[in-house]
Amino acid sequence: MWILVVGPEAKHEREGSAADVLRQLGCRIRVCDLWDSLDDPAFGREPPAAILVEAEDEVDAGRAALQRLRAVKPLVEVPALIAVSVSGLGRLDTNDGFDDFVLVPYVPAELYLRVRRAEWKRSDFSGQERIKMGALCIDLAAHEVTVDGRAVQLTHQEFALLRFLTQQRGRVFSRQQLLERVWGVDYYGSSRTVDIHIRRLRMKLGSAVDSLETVRGVGYKIKAP
Repeated sequence: MWILVVGPEAKHEREGSAADVLRQLGCRIRVCDLWDSLDDPAFGREPPAAILVEAEDEVDAGRAALQRLRAVKPLVEVPALIAVSVSGLGRLDTNDGFDDFVLVPYVPAELYLRVRRAEWKRSDFSGQERIKMGALCIDLAAHEVTVDGRAVQLTHQEFALLRFLTQQRGRVFSRQQLLERVWGVDYYGSSRTVDIHIRRLRMKLGSAVDSLETVRGVGYKIKAP
């Protein structure tokens, strides 16, 4: 895991900079100037776990840097934070596209926590007891679903369908296959039943299931990461 720190070159070398603090915390980092070329094949081989844009008072420059970063395909989904001064804080906007912010001067514990929290929110993993897909987390053992930490109430059938599709990411299943493999061959229902449950999942989970796709003429799938 490594972190990309973006900001004016002079800031990277000073004591107390993000690069300095993160190195002291044991993080592997790479620094990049706001206007450096971002066309680096290394990003495709191993994207950073997170991006920190050191804007401080220059919030507009931070926004411009994020736009350039998002234009690089391997960096599109990487969580990004902006570091701002107290005076710059008031110029932040929820539509800027950053996952979080951190104040300068840095408090090491806070900086580390915010970077890891942003990384966690966008991370995907699947285990025996828990499946995480971006903001969506399915606790298989507790039979609970959360989105960004907020509990979402699902029926037994909705939970079973969501669990099955997330465990089979990338594969397309017909409505009949879903009826048989999720609820069993003896379940009383029709293809319309599947459509209704898919619609309810989308309504309850919102953008957390943007990867849930309707494959016309076939059925449904959740896109592979």
